[in-house]
Formats: sequence, C-alpha cells, structure tokens
Amino acid sequence: MTDAGSASPPFGVYCHIPFCTHRCDYCAFATWTDREHLIDDYMASCRRQARELAAELPAVTSVFFGGGTPNLVAPELLGEVLAELPLAGGAEITVECNPDLVTAEQMQSYEALGVSRISLGVQSMNAGVLDVLGRRHDPEMVAASVDAVRRAGIGQLNLDLIYGSQAESMSDWEHTLVRTIDFEPDHLSVYGLTPEAGTALGDDPSRHPDDDDMADKYLFTDELLARAGFEAYEISNWARPGARCRHNQLYWRQGAYAGIGCAAHSHRDGHRYWSVRTPERFIAAISTGTSPVAGSEELDPDERRLEALQLALRTSDGVPAGSLPHNVGHLLEPAGEGRLKLTARGRLLANEVSVRLGLPSAR
Repeated sequence: MTDAGSASPPFGVYCHIPFCTHRCDYCAFATWTDREHLIDDYMASCRRQARELAAELPAVTSVFFGGGTPNLVAPELLGEVLAELPLAGGAEITVECNPDLVTAEQMQSYEALGVSRISLGVQSMNAGVLDVLGRRHDPEMVAASVDAVRRAGIGQLNLDLIYGSQAESMSDWEHTLVRTIDFEPDHLSVYGLTPEAGTALGDDPSRHPDDDDMADKYLFTDELLARAGFEAYEISNWARPGARCRHNQLYWRQGAYAGIGCAAHSHRDGHRYWSVRTPERFIAAISTGTSPVAGSEELDPDERRLEALQLALRTSDGVPAGSLPHNVGHLLEPAGEGRLKLTARGRLLANEVSVRLGLPSAR
C-alpha cells in the first residue's frame, strides 16, 4: 500500500465480492451461495487485477468492498487487494458487512488494514420483518455488530435499511428508525423495497410493496432523521455533517472509478465498461491474461450533460434552475447559487422529473 498523495481529483475503486451464505428474497445482485470454494482463487485474481491496474491509476481516494458479503472473506485477503492500490492519504475504505458474520476480531483486523468505514446490512430491527425479507440475522446481532465496530475504533458507520415489506407496519418502521438512531451511526442508507424479476419477492405479486405505504414511510423517515441531525444529501442517503459517503458521491457526480472483480463496473470521461458476471469466468480471464471486460458504452457530450443533470437531481446539490420545466415547480425548493433541489415529496417523483429534464421545455 502506497501513499500517492491526496491533491488529485477523486478516484474510486470498487471491488465486488460475489459470495454469500444465503440469498435474500429481494436480492438481484451478482452473488452466489454455492461458490465459497472459489474464494481463494477469486481473491488472488482480484489482487492480480489490482496490481495490473495500479500502474495506470491516479491516487485512489476511496475503495468500496461490496457484494455479496465481503465479510465472508478473510480480512487479510481484502488487505492483499488494498496493498496493490496507490491509495491517497486519508482514503475512505468501506467494507459492507452482514451482522451475522461480524466478530470483534474481524473488525480489529479491518481497522489494522486501514478500513475507515463499515456499512452494516441491518434492513430492519424487527425480527418478523427480517424473516419475511429472507435475512438470517436478528436485532441482537445488529447491536453486537455496532459495538464491535465502535470498539475497534473504525471511524465511520453506515447502516443500510429497507422499508416497504407488507409484513412491516408503520409502527414497525418507526421502531427500526428509532433503534438505529440510538446506535448513533454516522450515515444511513434507506431504500424502498423493490421487486426485481427473478427474485423470490419479485416473482410473487402478493408480496409486492404498496406505493402509498412506501411514500408515507419515506416522508416519515425524512422528517424523523432531520430532527435527529441527519441531512438528506441523496434520495436514499442521510448523513451527519462531514459523514457523506465519498465513494458513492463519485457515482452521483459522474466521477472516475475502476471496478475489480466479476460484474464490477468502471467509468472514465463518459466511457463505461463492465466485467464478466460470474466468478468462474473472471478467474479464467485473469489467469490466462485476457481481458475480463464483457461490454462497454460511450456517452456522447449531450448524453453526458443530460445524465449529469439527472444524477444531480437526486442530490441536495440540485440542478441549475433553468434546466427544469416550469410544471414541476411545486416539487422543488432552493438549493443555493441559482440551483433547485427536490423537496421530500419531490424525491418521491424523481424519476418522472428526470424524464422531463430531457424534453425541449426543460432547456
């Protein structure tokens, strides 16, 4: 691991860990529950890819180990990937973790590796809701995990939550929010339950969330978290002052990042490319010295400008006032410096407003 300085523009690295012990009912990510025997070969391939990329990378200001379940992998294997990267001083390094696999020793190992941020997949603090979502942990495991993170001295803690299950009443959701606020996290990522094709949830219409219930829970969340000192800086993300996720901001600002591992995406200057989806194909490509890239796309200047507006609209930075059509004014509020951002109710209709950004009346 080298210190490449921190004066250059932000640059991120995402490393995909595709292994899980169990697939949750809502999960459509590139993950597998029957491939743990590939972990050593896969992580060796990620390390090799990181080494090959390092020569052309600028100073890396953020690294995100996502999945899947990164804390299913031994910490030293994640550390071997980190060691190949030209890390900037003070780089944000995040590891996603499932509470049922967290141990005090694991968190201490992460801290020793320089991990500065843990993202815990909490989803709910109600045991019945967790069961319906197909999660394997319980609320007591969450409390123990938070304690392990804090005792290890890891600087920032994010908690992932999901609302909208038909098994979840408004009082259940309020209980989840109050309990998670009591843990004093630095950041909360709060997602509406989304039925994805091919998942247990998506394939059963009787389990799909109710739109009105989702809207009520979102507005309640925004109000409660604001009172607790959290800023809504992106549609699904709230942070205490100074605790925004620097890595995810790269995505919302069209920043540059490189992907490591199967199914990982990369972006530079409007050029996007992504790797083969399965761990076996990724291992085979790296071991034979062939490119793991499976596809790519190039955005022209007009497409990039429109995408920049659509991404900025998701954030508290907002967009220039002149870029929005007049008929959405009731969904907007000032963001400063001639910019407008979506109100809490406006965020519920963000996709519809984004579509209108591409119409002639919005220019």
